[in-house]
Amino acid sequence: MGFGFNLFFIFILVPLTGILLIAWLLSRKLFIGKILGFIWLGIFGLVLLSGIIQWLTSKTELDKDDYYGEYVINRDYFKGKQTDWQYNHFRFEITDKDSILFYVTENEKILETYRGTIRTTDPRNYRSARLIIKMDKPTYHILTSNPTTYRSAWDFYLVFKSPKFNNVFFKKGKWKPIE
Repeated sequence: MGFGFNLFFIFILVPLTGILLIAWLLSRKLFIGKILGFIWLGIFGLVLLSGIIQWLTSKTELDKDDYYGEYVINRDYFKGKQTDWQYNHFRFEITDKDSILFYVTENEKILETYRGTIRTTDPRNYRSARLIIKMDKPTYHILTSNPTTYRSAWDFYLVFKSPKFNNVFFKKGKWKPIE
């Protein structure tokens, strides 16, 4: 807990609990015991609620293994023809052998494959591993720079800076035809 909670605990809660406990033991009044119980139930409830909120709002901490898998265009952020076109024309895969295979496609048919390797930053330097891509030449315009990883409490997505399309959003998932 924080510094303010520690001060509250030491200078207010502990002395108040001591006073109420002594008063309850001497008088044996149920009312004082209930007050004491409600105070500590409230404190435990606040600590539990604080822990749950912190867990729900914390960001996913990634390591290298989390990046392995297939990626498709994230159609959740932008809707429309351009996003659907990108979804049907670009996807990639990061294998557990630290290679990246970027596919230029026409729906399910792969037209071209661009190959490269991946590594990640040392997680001791950052809270979460960051993806570093080294593509074989020639490469595709989407892969000219390393992606930015955006994390939430449950998931993450990658954003590539393309000179032609600006930001291109990818998420983990298998390609499925658009209905």
